[in-house]
Amino acid sequence: MKKVNLKNEQAKRKFYRWLKEAMGRSESTIRNIGKAIFLYEDFTKHADFTTYNISRAIQFKEWLKKREYREGPISIATYYTYLRYLRQFFSWLSLQPGYKRKITPDVVDFLRASKKEERIATQHIHRNFPTKEYVKKLVSSIEINSEVDQRDRAIISFAFLTGMRDGAIVTLPLYCFEEENLVIRQDPKRGVHTKFSKYIFSIVFNFDNEMLNDVIKWKNHLVGKGFGMQDPFFPRSRLEHQKDGLCFEPATTVEPVFWKGTGRIREIFEKRAENAGLPYYAPHTFRHLTIYLALKYCSNIEQLKALSQDFGHEDVITILRFYANYSEHEVKEILGSIDFSGEPPETLTDKIDRIDKFIKNQKNYLDKEH
Repeated sequence: MKKVNLKNEQAKRKFYRWLKEAMGRSESTIRNIGKAIFLYEDFTKHADFTTYNISRAIQFKEWLKKREYREGPISIATYYTYLRYLRQFFSWLSLQPGYKRKITPDVVDFLRASKKEERIATQHIHRNFPTKEYVKKLVSSIEINSEVDQRDRAIISFAFLTGMRDGAIVTLPLYCFEEENLVIRQDPKRGVHTKFSKYIFSIVFNFDNEMLNDVIKWKNHLVGKGFGMQDPFFPRSRLEHQKDGLCFEPATTVEPVFWKGTGRIREIFEKRAENAGLPYYAPHTFRHLTIYLALKYCSNIEQLKALSQDFGHEDVITILRFYANYSEHEVKEILGSIDFSGEPPETLTDKIDRIDKFIKNQKNYLDKEH
């Protein structure tokens, strides 16, 4: 029988409630934090949380590093994340009645990775994602013999042309897509699952006319079929009884029902890649491709800011840090095209300083005139 510490369970329930109701954390985030707390309890054999101390924190870190996952030690990134979650839990616990005298903030700080480990865990490496040629080949390999074929072709094209997250794609109602302007209003009030439940105004990038036509034809097909504006843009396959009548199987047509979760869209991408004899790329990697291509067309800060907003990023630095990372070959190619032998061109900082100086001079001139 699984050992349970009732006092610990009560503390955890209060903490999870605080995370959800006071901090607004999602269920998935709370589950991940719960995994970290469970590991700590596993290490201590479910000892009371009040027994936490410096020695136990150090021993736990050593134990966690040696813990195996899939026939090997856990990654430094996972190790760093678990410690971060535990610090949050014990920091909260140190303020609660019955714990504040036994757990102090300085002791909680011992649940911290080294600076070297933190740098390794948080550094961003180049992520492999498909090419435009790959997407074209994948989409064109889907012969439209059924309604499901048409949907699958449209959903892959849509993921590429918008760069939307898969969670938002599977919860997007027809209402949120404006065909006339090729804009999408990712509105959480309409049920769209965006990151942090942010409203995102985005566009459909016309990287390819054929794929754009696939998306528009699919939308018009659903409207012609009688789907309402509140119905899903990418509905699930209709379920039909098998011949034996004992279970259901997906049909070749769709019904106005949203998918539950993103598992099915990943299965579609994987199945279609396998049928085409191509390697599988997860839906989120298509987002990386979309941003990578869009960045090539940005020529000033104004355009870059608009692009980052389109993808739901509050800060421009996010898109530069996590998506504008080139492979070693691309870094060599880009830097190799720069002539370092002559005088360097005016930098962005120089331009800003020059404009600022011009504005100040004009202001001083006007002040003297008046």
